Amino acid sequence: MEIFNLFHGEADDGPSGDEPPGYELTRAARVGKAIGATRLGMSIYELPTGQAICPYHFEWTDEEWLIVVAGTPTLRTPEGERVLEPGDTVCFPEGPDGAHHVRNDADGVARVALLSTKNAVGIAEYPDSDKVGVWAGGTHYMLRRSDHLEYWDGER
Repeated sequence: MEIFNLFHGEADDGPSGDEPPGYELTRAARVGKAIGATRLGMSIYELPTGQAICPYHFEWTDEEWLIVVAGTPTLRTPEGERVLEPGDTVCFPEGPDGAHHVRNDADGVARVALLSTKNAVGIAEYPDSDKVGVWAGGTHYMLRRSDHLEYWDGER
């Protein structure tokens, strides 16, 4: 049985190099993968001052939980923004009510855990940029909602 420590486990998955400002210094540890999980996923993120995890989004296929391990990150939801503290736990349900964005506006590093259900197909929507992301079979597609095609487009 594998063990990962939420407080001290190393976040060694660094940025890929193509992230825009505000996302380029965040580090992560894929805890679910490290401990052999298959039905739940968890990642630990270390957010230096001024950095965020990912753009404002919500999941259509998975529920996510945010658990603050250290620091005081700022959480944006459909209800507005608020500063969280260590121990705070928030559930982001499937759909628009679960939209969220986590960033660190405070001095020092914030450490947060994101726990989620895992489905074979993932669909996330990004309201600020009118995008939808689809993950299936190891492939990732990013699409604009405004470029919607009709069901029969291209069919014979």
